Amino acid sequence: MTAPAQPTARDRRRWERYLVNERAEARVYRQLAARREGEEREILTALADAEGRHEAHWLHLLGGEPARLPRPDAGTVVLAWMARRFGSIFVLALAQNAEARSPYESDPFATPAMAADEKIHHEVVRGLAARGRRRLSGTFRAAVFGANDGLVSNLALILGIGATGVAPQFVLFSGIAGLLAGALSMGAGEFVSVRSQRELLEATEPNDYADDALPHLDLDANELALVYRTRGMPQPEALERARLVVTAAQGGAAPVPRSADRAAEDDVVGSAWSAALSSFLFFASGAIIPVLPWIFGLSGLAAVVTALLLVGMALMATGAMVGLLSGGPPLRRALRQLLIGYGAAAVTYVLGWVFGVSVG
Repeated sequence: MTAPAQPTARDRRRWERYLVNERAEARVYRQLAARREGEEREILTALADAEGRHEAHWLHLLGGEPARLPRPDAGTVVLAWMARRFGSIFVLALAQNAEARSPYESDPFATPAMAADEKIHHEVVRGLAARGRRRLSGTFRAAVFGANDGLVSNLALILGIGATGVAPQFVLFSGIAGLLAGALSMGAGEFVSVRSQRELLEATEPNDYADDALPHLDLDANELALVYRTRGMPQPEALERARLVVTAAQGGAAPVPRSADRAAEDDVVGSAWSAALSSFLFFASGAIIPVLPWIFGLSGLAAVVTALLLVGMALMATGAMVGLLSGGPPLRRALRQLLIGYGAAAVTYVLGWVFGVSVG
């Protein structure tokens, strides 16, 4: 795109905004880099340097440092604030979305290289965020599932019971019982699920059962190559691998590291204990919210409306967090969670009303 011959005052104001945003984003990446080590620190530092190149472009067009500069965009300010106070996974998820919204592709004063840089930066940040998501996903899945299950199931339970016209004390007792029963069930179920999945993965990994037989195998006629083929190696590679292992074993050399033959266990499985504890605590923290109005003495329609408002805010918060961490639109995820939760509660409320009397 060809830039206009004479930039306007509006163009200069836009350049100044780009300038402060580039500086703010560079600071975010450097703050994140300071909390990392090794490769991730190098990647984040390189991203900050790239933002510096873009900053230099706008400074050149402005003819030097302006006397006054605007504040960075609100999203960039939030990003910088989070970078100083929270874990990098949240910041990287926000930065991923910010890089995807770069205006350079349609700005006549931005170079094609700058627009291309922003697209590459989006992929780099997405890759860094993906590492964090993989490390977090096992426990995070249990936590989000537990919290939402507690919110929705206990709201549905107490609304369904409350709609029958029973005493407020009975609604409160039902809510507490549902909290404890659900939290224990979620924790136990998550523990068994994750432990079973981990045991299944461990059962598929190589072991040392046949290691003592390796020195006695015929170098040219042995079935060790079949072992490697069952692990997914092509036939030529499996044959070569078998010859190397047998030769090393017969010569008394150090064995080939078993890690070279073993598929790495999937990190997304996570820890059974941490998943169980997360499920228990997050279910309980979600399930207590719809009970709060009855705990504080409300009853009837006032308690129902208050519970709906509290649960609605919590559902939107968890939905927005899922959207943020997944790189999707937080508002859309929040509304989806809200509709699902309210839909389930509405069904049980109607059933309770049909079999009893209306609330109040």
